[in-house]
Amino acid sequence: MAKITSIKEISNDIFDMILLAPEIASEAKAGQFVNVYLKDASRLLPRPISICGFDSAEGTVRLVFRIAGEGTRELSKMREGEEIKVLGPLGNGFLPVNEKKALLFGGGIGIPPMLGLAKQLSEKGINVTSVLGYRDASLFLAEEFKTYGDLIIATDDGSCGFHGNVVEAAKSRVESSYATDKLDPTDTCLYACGPLPMLKGLKAFANEKGFNAQISMEERMACGIGACLACVCKTAEVDGHSNVKNKRICKDGPVFFANEIDI
Repeated sequence: MAKITSIKEISNDIFDMILLAPEIASEAKAGQFVNVYLKDASRLLPRPISICGFDSAEGTVRLVFRIAGEGTRELSKMREGEEIKVLGPLGNGFLPVNEKKALLFGGGIGIPPMLGLAKQLSEKGINVTSVLGYRDASLFLAEEFKTYGDLIIATDDGSCGFHGNVVEAAKSRVESSYATDKLDPTDTCLYACGPLPMLKGLKAFANEKGFNAQISMEERMACGIGACLACVCKTAEVDGHSNVKNKRICKDGPVFFANEIDI
């Protein structure tokens, strides 16, 4: 049981919740998620929510989520001081390598888990550039990303920053930056979380430029612990658990090396 120490709406239907959960905070890694159980018994399955940030000293875990249905709507109506049942941390997080520069891509509700990674990489002295994609000028969490490095904004409607998606922004802004600075792509790692078309485009971009790439897959989940096989994705190699070419996003992911999976 975790106590809500803070909850607020930071954009239209986007909520920022802080939980007092010392055991989860002490074990959490950027890119992992938690399962949140609702009080309404008619909603049996938990809601998987990415960890936006955590503070092991304070024992707190930060969740930033969008209202996507009645379950997350119920969660958004909870208040400071209430307790909720949470299981985590679950899944595998990002695995930073010995890169000199990191390119972070977040699209929509795939933005929150990238914030904790930006903080982690920046504190290690890695040069971080974050490319964030929004539908419009809502720009939730954008100011916080500026704390950890350079920031490129892309909006679908062109109301702020680059007019287009993050893949187009990568090809326009990031590619030109590399040409100017003459940086070695083998010293760069690309990290991404967002909708599947975005991840597919970024995987192709990383392969073209020779970047190492890790991507966090988004998928509907049931158990969240790898038992039900409801959230599999296609893989390049045969999986030892199921003996076919797939992996469980909740258990084997949600973060994968880009070339591990077939998208």
